[in-house]
Amino acid sequence: MDTLSYRTQSATPATIEKEWVVIDAEGQVLGRLCSKVAKILRGKNKPDFTPFMDCGDNVIIINADKVVMSNGKMDKREYLRYTGYPGGQRVFTPGDLMEKSFKKTIKAGKHPLFIKVLKGMLPKGPLGRALINNMYVYNGPEHPHAANNPKVIDINKMK
Repeated sequence: MDTLSYRTQSATPATIEKEWVVIDAEGQVLGRLCSKVAKILRGKNKPDFTPFMDCGDNVIIINADKVVMSNGKMDKREYLRYTGYPGGQRVFTPGDLMEKSFKKTIKAGKHPLFIKVLKGMLPKGPLGRALINNMYVYNGPEHPHAANNPKVIDINKMK
């Protein structure tokens, strides 16, 4: 029996084909939307998925300001952060992060709420930090990535 015929094929940087996709977040539940976006960012929806490579697509999320959270979690849920100094525990809610996304000081395409939620769903380490940079989130329906010819994906039909 030929053992070379059973070799696992892994994706290489030369064989990876990255696409641009647009996802409309209007009326979507935040956690369910982000779990599907994490699969796309990671590349788990492709047949040539390789766990240690960045083989996912670039994702553009529009209408992020119309995302919903059930049971008033936008104001009830609390995230904690610690500065490292005595008395340095900071508490913020998803509503606070949503308000922060409308400020001019936030870099375009970097939505603090989506980054907070998706960082927990991606691998920790250098690969996860590289994958989070493939996501661009905008509060309105417009985005500046039209030159990349992104295709629109209906997130409700994705498993």
